[in-house]
Amino acid sequence: MQKFALLTSALALATASPLMAETTFNRIASFATPANMAEGEDRSRETSAEIISVSEDGNTVVYSDSPLGVLGFVDITDAANPKPLGNVEMDGEPTTAVIIGNRVFVGVDTSASFTDPSGQLRVLDLETKEVLESCDLGGQPDSVAKAKDGSFLAIAIENQRDEDLNDGALPQMPAGFVVKLPVTDGELDCDGMQKIDMTGLAEIGGEDPEPEFVSINDAGEIVVTMQENNHIAVIGTDGEVVSHFSAGTVTLENIDTKDNGELSFTDTAKDVPREPDGVKWIDNDHFATANEGDYQGGSRGWSIFHRDGTVVYDSGASFEHAVIEIGHYPEKRSDAKGVEPESIEAATFNGTPYVFVVSERASVIGVYDVTDLANPKLTQMLPSGISPEGLVAIPSRNLLVSANEADLGEDGAARAHVMVFEGGADAPSYPMLTSAGADELIGWGALSGLVAGNEAGQLYAVSDSVYGNQPAIFTIDTTQTPARITHKTVVTRNGHPAQKLDLEGITTDGEGGFWLASEGRTDRLIPHAIYHVNAKGEIKEEIGLPAELVAHEKRFGFEGIAMQDNRLWLAVQREWGDDPEGQVKLLSYDLDAKEWGAVAYPLEEKGEGWMGLSELTINGDWAYVIERDNLIGEAAKVKKLYRFPVSELEPVALGEDLPVVSKEEVRDLIPDLRALNGYIVDKVEGFAINAAGEGWVVTDNDGVDDSSGETLFWSVGQMGESN
Repeated sequence: MQKFALLTSALALATASPLMAETTFNRIASFATPANMAEGEDRSRETSAEIISVSEDGNTVVYSDSPLGVLGFVDITDAANPKPLGNVEMDGEPTTAVIIGNRVFVGVDTSASFTDPSGQLRVLDLETKEVLESCDLGGQPDSVAKAKDGSFLAIAIENQRDEDLNDGALPQMPAGFVVKLPVTDGELDCDGMQKIDMTGLAEIGGEDPEPEFVSINDAGEIVVTMQENNHIAVIGTDGEVVSHFSAGTVTLENIDTKDNGELSFTDTAKDVPREPDGVKWIDNDHFATANEGDYQGGSRGWSIFHRDGTVVYDSGASFEHAVIEIGHYPEKRSDAKGVEPESIEAATFNGTPYVFVVSERASVIGVYDVTDLANPKLTQMLPSGISPEGLVAIPSRNLLVSANEADLGEDGAARAHVMVFEGGADAPSYPMLTSAGADELIGWGALSGLVAGNEAGQLYAVSDSVYGNQPAIFTIDTTQTPARITHKTVVTRNGHPAQKLDLEGITTDGEGGFWLASEGRTDRLIPHAIYHVNAKGEIKEEIGLPAELVAHEKRFGFEGIAMQDNRLWLAVQREWGDDPEGQVKLLSYDLDAKEWGAVAYPLEEKGEGWMGLSELTINGDWAYVIERDNLIGEAAKVKKLYRFPVSELEPVALGEDLPVVSKEEVRDLIPDLRALNGYIVDKVEGFAINAAGEGWVVTDNDGVDDSSGETLFWSVGQMGESN
């Protein structure tokens, strides 16, 4: 049964080929939210893009930014080149904004505390950004939706609970409700506001419904989710509840429920409450929900409901499995809500109805053709920025725009982004690597080293310490598009997955096995070491460092390994204690004489970050290295492939003055890293030349931990003498 599901997933992804009539989506632009700050503002401050909406002409998007307390505006008239339109202060925390004509309607949380919630619905002029009027909502607003004809708004007044109080259990008063607010010619009718009571509907915390998300269908009916109550209600045009029902439960098979540094999908979670967050009408009788889960669990999928509560479709674990196959599974969330579907969008492109499922923790968007509501077809998995929160479809312009809330600027990592996708007939550019179609469900990520196999198009990769309790070797077939991970071999010691390894390099031993380089980190008791494993991944030999190296080692150790004439060569990432500034060691270990030696490699001048090596490959007369800084986005300057003659690999004894190799640049990799129109990632980690002489590069996605999870895997062409 599991194999059938995997093949189905693979076939579904394959349907996005240009031979099919369906629309395919590719990212065409990314906009970093700090760009909306005014000149002179501190752009290192935390900022965010959360819930996003679009103007009626499709040219302006507006997003809520709660860390800054502003609305952000972006001009997407030229969708491939978004332009900042600035931020507008909201004197509170904006939650959701929608646009009707030339007016922006925004819910603003002004609550003093959980027990004293308050909020406003404010109106801005779309052009001047001036705040024109406000309505007191009588509670803390969350989601805001607009009627198709612009005649009214629906606002979920959540009055959210304190998750630190009594473990977040319900009820926590005061109770939330839904507001229906008339709009006439762009002006609010505050006196005509209708407060719709939602108490007493749900079994879990009926006194405290906590409305979460609202959507309005073409008939003017409102659907509202009550996530913590695992309940859904439909409100008629007269403001009365016409139906309500439990969102129900689902049993999930072949999932990972343990946060333990392993990608092992053998668990079952029975009768998990769906606890839907986002909701969107597909037509007047059906709506889709993103089942994020909450404090009672995580159902990890999405559903389609009939308005009477009948479940028309439930994804079960299949959406999460699709996430796993493209390397985006957030293992650290295994014991919680897994991939956490956060929000959902529905729209028709070129005559085909689609549902878009946003996974907050996996940082991906699933694209489903819902022509047959009972049998949605997964057509694509799109890469978003980190932690997508909101999504808006713009069918009139063939666009899809995501808001990605995580801002990791304080850690020198990626900022929050708005990302733009365009529909068309081109083949999907992502994923570039997948395990879909394998005989078993293969979880992977954090790829950190590559080496060529003997077969045409065959490569092997290793994963690093992110999966420290399950180090693995992955077999990759590059003859397919996208490239396929066909097998996973767990590295074992005494019959169990090896512990305390941080695999950063791999090379073949010529006898069916491998030599692996592990980057040490003494503060975590991970040794710098070389491991010899057989074809089954069993460790047969371990080689540690001699005393003269241990005396100077630092945590930035081995980042690549290669073999030449029964001698192993290892690239050390950064300077150790005995290295001159700007030079790193290329260590050698003679397998016959059991002796260590070294040469030196000259690094590029470092800028704001550090400079170091990420890979070492020997092919013919040349040795290749990846040299990079540790900077992200527009700050990144050096992500390059260099080479030097193998003849210069003449090691001298440790402690002597090391000869310095002469290097030449082969390829600047930054243009390649821009190819998918996302932000420039930090970790270009692996390079190998396959049996046909073709060079391949891979990035490390950090196991989706403080990362968008994207793995870029691409060919740099034939590596002849001119390369």
